[in-house]
Amino acid sequence: MQVGDQLIYLARLKGLSQREATERLKRWFIKFDIKDWWDKKVEDLSKGMAQKCQFIATIVHEPKLVILDEPFSGFDPINANLLKDEILELKQKGSTIIFSTHRMESVEELCDSIALINRSKVVLRGEKRAIKRQFMDNTYTLEYVGSLVLPYSYEIISKTELEPNVYRTNVRIGPEGSVNALLAQLIDQVELKSFSENVPSFNDIFIRVVGETATQALIP
Repeated sequence: MQVGDQLIYLARLKGLSQREATERLKRWFIKFDIKDWWDKKVEDLSKGMAQKCQFIATIVHEPKLVILDEPFSGFDPINANLLKDEILELKQKGSTIIFSTHRMESVEELCDSIALINRSKVVLRGEKRAIKRQFMDNTYTLEYVGSLVLPYSYEIISKTELEPNVYRTNVRIGPEGSVNALLAQLIDQVELKSFSENVPSFNDIFIRVVGETATQALIP
Protein backbone atom coordinates (compact mmCIF):
# COMPACT_ATOMS: atom_id res chain seq x y z
CA MET A 1 0.00 0.00 0.00
CA GLN A 2 0.93 3.62 -0.34
CA VAL A 3 1.78 5.37 2.91
CA GLY A 4 -1.09 7.88 2.67
CA ASP A 5 -3.68 5.17 1.95
CA GLN A 6 -2.43 3.03 4.83
CA LEU A 7 -2.68 5.89 7.32
CA ILE A 8 -6.14 6.92 6.07
CA TYR A 9 -7.27 3.33 6.59
CA LEU A 10 -5.93 3.29 10.16
CA ALA A 11 -7.46 6.70 10.92
CA ARG A 12 -10.87 5.55 9.66
CA LEU A 13 -10.66 2.50 11.95
CA LYS A 14 -10.41 5.04 14.78
CA GLY A 15 -13.61 6.81 13.78
CA LEU A 16 -12.52 9.57 11.40
CA SER A 17 -14.25 10.18 8.08
CA GLN A 18 -12.29 9.90 4.83
CA ARG A 19 -12.21 13.67 4.46
CA GLU A 20 -11.28 14.41 8.08
CA ALA A 21 -8.60 11.71 8.09
CA THR A 22 -7.05 13.04 4.89
CA GLU A 23 -7.03 16.66 6.13
CA ARG A 24 -5.50 15.80 9.50
CA LEU A 25 -2.90 13.45 8.05
CA LYS A 26 -1.75 15.96 5.44
CA ARG A 27 -1.28 18.56 8.19
CA TRP A 28 0.84 16.07 10.11
CA PHE A 29 2.88 15.20 7.00
CA ILE A 30 3.67 18.89 6.53
CA LYS A 31 4.52 19.33 10.23
CA PHE A 32 6.88 16.33 10.15
CA ASP A 33 8.33 17.33 6.77
CA ILE A 34 7.43 14.01 5.11
CA LYS A 35 4.87 15.22 2.54
CA ASP A 36 6.92 13.68 -0.30
CA TRP A 37 6.26 10.23 1.18
CA TRP A 38 2.46 10.31 0.86
CA ASP A 39 2.40 8.32 -2.40
CA LYS A 40 5.38 6.06 -1.70
CA LYS A 41 5.17 2.40 -0.72
CA VAL A 42 5.05 1.42 2.94
CA GLU A 43 7.88 -1.09 2.46
CA ASP A 44 10.18 1.71 1.25
CA LEU A 45 10.05 3.56 4.59
CA SER A 46 13.29 3.81 6.57
CA LYS A 47 13.13 2.98 10.30
CA GLY A 48 12.98 6.66 11.30
CA MET A 49 10.35 7.46 8.66
CA ALA A 50 8.29 4.44 9.74
CA GLN A 51 8.49 5.67 13.35
CA LYS A 52 7.10 9.06 12.30
CA CYS A 53 4.22 7.40 10.44
CA GLN A 54 3.48 5.11 13.38
CA PHE A 55 3.37 8.10 15.72
CA ILE A 56 1.00 9.96 13.38
CA ALA A 57 -1.25 6.91 13.15
CA THR A 58 -1.29 6.71 16.95
CA ILE A 59 -2.38 10.28 17.65
CA VAL A 60 -4.23 11.44 14.52
CA HIS A 61 -7.63 10.86 16.19
CA GLU A 62 -6.51 12.83 19.29
CA PRO A 63 -6.86 10.02 21.85
CA LYS A 64 -7.18 10.68 25.58
CA LEU A 65 -4.80 7.80 26.35
CA VAL A 66 -1.54 7.32 24.45
CA ILE A 67 0.85 4.41 25.06
CA LEU A 68 4.35 4.85 23.60
CA ASP A 69 7.09 2.21 23.68
CA GLU A 70 10.61 3.57 23.01
CA PRO A 71 9.25 6.24 20.61
CA PHE A 72 12.66 7.83 19.95
CA SER A 73 14.33 4.67 18.64
CA GLY A 74 15.83 5.32 15.21
CA PHE A 75 15.64 9.12 15.45
CA ASP A 76 18.47 11.62 15.16
CA PRO A 77 18.51 14.44 17.79
CA ILE A 78 16.57 16.89 15.60
CA ASN A 79 13.69 14.48 14.94
CA ALA A 80 13.76 13.23 18.55
CA ASN A 81 13.24 16.83 19.72
CA LEU A 82 10.43 17.27 17.21
CA LEU A 83 8.69 14.21 18.62
CA LYS A 84 9.25 15.34 22.22
CA ASP A 85 7.58 18.67 21.45
CA GLU A 86 4.54 16.87 20.05
CA ILE A 87 4.32 14.54 23.06
CA LEU A 88 4.44 17.52 25.43
CA GLU A 89 1.75 19.28 23.38
CA LEU A 90 -0.48 16.20 23.67
CA LYS A 91 0.04 16.31 27.43
CA GLN A 92 -0.85 20.01 27.59
CA LYS A 93 -4.06 19.27 25.67
CA GLY A 94 -5.09 16.76 28.34
CA SER A 95 -3.98 13.38 27.02
CA THR A 96 -2.66 10.83 29.49
CA ILE A 97 0.60 9.36 28.20
CA ILE A 98 2.11 6.06 29.33
CA PHE A 99 5.69 6.07 28.21
CA SER A 100 8.01 3.05 28.24
CA THR A 101 11.73 3.70 27.87
CA HIS A 102 15.20 2.69 28.99
CA ARG A 103 16.54 6.18 28.28
CA MET A 104 16.59 8.00 31.59
CA GLU A 105 17.19 11.39 29.97
CA SER A 106 13.75 11.04 28.36
CA VAL A 107 12.25 10.32 31.78
CA GLU A 108 13.90 13.51 33.09
CA GLU A 109 12.44 15.62 30.29
CA LEU A 110 8.95 14.19 29.83
CA CYS A 111 7.55 12.35 32.83
CA ASP A 112 5.64 13.55 35.89
CA SER A 113 5.46 10.17 37.61
CA ILE A 114 7.45 6.98 37.13
CA ALA A 115 7.32 3.25 37.80
CA LEU A 116 10.69 1.52 37.62
CA ILE A 117 10.41 -2.17 36.69
CA ASN A 118 13.20 -4.68 37.21
CA ARG A 119 12.78 -8.40 36.50
CA SER A 120 9.02 -7.88 35.99
CA LYS A 121 8.57 -6.26 39.43
CA VAL A 122 7.91 -2.61 40.22
CA VAL A 123 10.84 -1.62 42.46
CA LEU A 124 10.21 2.13 42.62
CA ARG A 125 7.22 4.31 41.87
CA GLY A 126 5.99 7.80 42.56
CA GLU A 127 5.99 11.43 41.52
CA LYS A 128 9.26 12.38 39.87
CA ARG A 129 10.14 15.27 42.18
CA ALA A 130 9.37 13.25 45.31
CA ILE A 131 11.61 10.40 44.13
CA LYS A 132 14.47 12.79 43.46
CA ARG A 133 14.12 14.22 46.98
CA GLN A 134 14.13 10.69 48.37
CA PHE A 135 17.54 9.99 46.83
CA MET A 136 19.21 13.31 47.62
CA ASP A 137 22.09 12.89 50.09
CA ASN A 138 22.55 16.45 51.41
CA THR A 139 25.68 17.07 49.35
CA TYR A 140 26.67 20.24 47.55
CA THR A 141 29.18 21.15 44.86
CA LEU A 142 31.07 24.40 45.24
CA GLU A 143 33.71 26.14 43.19
CA TYR A 144 35.91 28.73 44.83
CA VAL A 145 39.23 30.52 44.85
CA GLY A 146 41.40 30.20 47.94
CA SER A 147 41.97 27.83 50.83
CA LEU A 148 39.03 26.27 52.69
CA VAL A 149 38.89 24.59 56.11
CA LEU A 150 35.51 23.34 57.38
CA PRO A 151 34.39 22.22 60.86
CA TYR A 152 33.44 18.60 61.65
CA SER A 153 29.78 19.18 60.70
CA TYR A 154 30.81 19.27 57.04
CA GLU A 155 32.49 16.36 55.26
CA ILE A 156 34.61 17.06 52.21
CA ILE A 157 33.92 14.12 49.87
CA SER A 158 36.14 15.15 46.98
CA LYS A 159 38.30 18.07 45.96
CA THR A 160 39.69 18.89 42.50
CA GLU A 161 42.00 21.72 41.53
CA LEU A 162 40.59 23.16 38.31
CA GLU A 163 43.45 25.64 37.86
CA PRO A 164 45.98 27.16 40.23
CA ASN A 165 44.18 28.04 43.49
CA VAL A 166 40.71 27.35 41.97
CA TYR A 167 38.91 24.30 43.37
CA ARG A 168 35.75 22.26 42.91
CA THR A 169 34.73 20.50 46.11
CA ASN A 170 31.87 18.18 47.05
CA VAL A 171 30.69 18.66 50.64
CA ARG A 172 28.16 16.69 52.68
CA ILE A 173 26.32 18.62 55.41
CA GLY A 174 26.03 16.64 58.64
CA PRO A 175 23.09 16.65 61.09
CA GLU A 176 24.51 19.59 63.03
CA GLY A 177 25.25 21.71 59.96
CA SER A 178 23.09 23.78 57.65
CA VAL A 179 23.24 25.37 54.21
CA ASN A 180 23.27 28.89 55.65
CA ALA A 181 26.09 28.05 58.06
CA LEU A 182 28.10 26.47 55.24
CA LEU A 183 27.63 29.56 53.08
CA ALA A 184 28.78 31.74 55.96
CA GLN A 185 31.92 29.63 56.29
CA LEU A 186 32.60 29.94 52.58
CA ILE A 187 32.10 33.69 52.42
CA ASP A 188 34.46 34.17 55.34
CA GLN A 189 37.24 32.05 53.82
CA VAL A 190 37.14 32.01 50.02
CA GLU A 191 35.94 33.77 46.89
CA LEU A 192 32.88 31.69 45.99
CA LYS A 193 32.28 31.10 42.26
CA SER A 194 29.33 28.68 42.36
CA PHE A 195 27.26 26.70 44.85
CA SER A 196 24.69 24.04 43.96
CA GLU A 197 22.90 21.12 45.58
CA ASN A 198 23.67 17.72 44.07
CA VAL A 199 20.41 16.38 42.65
CA PRO A 200 20.67 12.76 41.45
CA SER A 201 19.78 12.06 37.84
CA PHE A 202 17.32 9.29 37.06
CA ASN A 203 20.20 7.43 35.47
CA ASP A 204 21.94 7.44 38.87
CA ILE A 205 18.71 6.42 40.63
CA PHE A 206 18.09 3.61 38.12
CA ILE A 207 21.58 2.17 38.62
CA ARG A 208 21.33 2.39 42.40
CA VAL A 209 17.87 0.84 42.73
CA VAL A 210 18.49 -1.96 40.24
CA GLY A 211 21.85 -2.68 41.89
CA GLU A 212 20.24 -2.87 45.34
CA THR A 213 17.46 -5.10 43.99
CA ALA A 214 19.99 -7.46 42.42
CA THR A 215 21.97 -7.64 45.69
CA GLN A 216 18.82 -8.43 47.69
CA ALA A 217 17.93 -11.19 45.24
CA LEU A 218 21.28 -12.89 45.93
CA ILE A 219 20.78 -12.93 49.71
CA PRO A 220 19.32 -16.33 50.77
